[in-house]
Amino acid sequence: METVWITGASSGIGEACAYEWAASGASLILTSSSAERLAPVGEKCREKGAKEVVILPYDLREPDGIEDLVRKAWDAFGGIGVAFLNAGISQRTTVEDTSMDMIRQIMEINYFAPAAIARELLPLMEGRGGGHIAVTTSIAGRFGFPLRCGYSSSKFALYGFFETLQAEAYGKGIRVTIVCPGRVRTPISLRALDKGGKPHGKMDPGQEGGISPEKAARTIVRAVRKGRREVLVGGGELAMVYVKRFFPGLCARLARKIKPV
Repeated sequence: METVWITGASSGIGEACAYEWAASGASLILTSSSAERLAPVGEKCREKGAKEVVILPYDLREPDGIEDLVRKAWDAFGGIGVAFLNAGISQRTTVEDTSMDMIRQIMEINYFAPAAIARELLPLMEGRGGGHIAVTTSIAGRFGFPLRCGYSSSKFALYGFFETLQAEAYGKGIRVTIVCPGRVRTPISLRALDKGGKPHGKMDPGQEGGISPEKAARTIVRAVRKGRREVLVGGGELAMVYVKRFFPGLCARLARKIKPV
């Protein structure tokens, strides 16, 4: 039976994936910054058929506790088969209005935390003969567009780190799936950092019209189980990934016209 650790599990894609894995009888470790928001998710996972559920809250802005966090997650069931590093935070500010403190906060949660967790997990997984690490990036990690300078930077960085990990650790039994969502109806825009570091508090129209978290979860969990190297998750907006690849100049022009909020 699968043992799955999910960060960012209290809402959106992480929550929906928790329910998808729960329905197959997996044992789950659920992490987010809020124990209060995790509790009902854990209960619903049990109702849906999870074998066991452990709630493990942690603020990923605190790098000094990552080693202890990984050890607690590993020891919860004596090992982890799949780690889905999904926690993240976005922004809605121009380059000029984005402080370096905001960029550092975004990078700490979106990039440094999953990179650190993966480094700590590697020897543990290798010692058991292998394991699977999935990480959520974004189509904003494939091309930049307005009001996302720190967010896009963090997602670009994830590609560099986890593609390297794919190359280095494959022969050691480690599989890596890079999850690249487009528009999914999650609360990420509501909690995105606005000018002054305050919550944006609004759902972006494009995101409101995106696919459901449940549909995204089915695609993601299926891709992890198949050992996919990368999975694109979303609707028609994913065509921009291919536009960037084959027509980068056109992509730049289109990005300038994207309505960012």
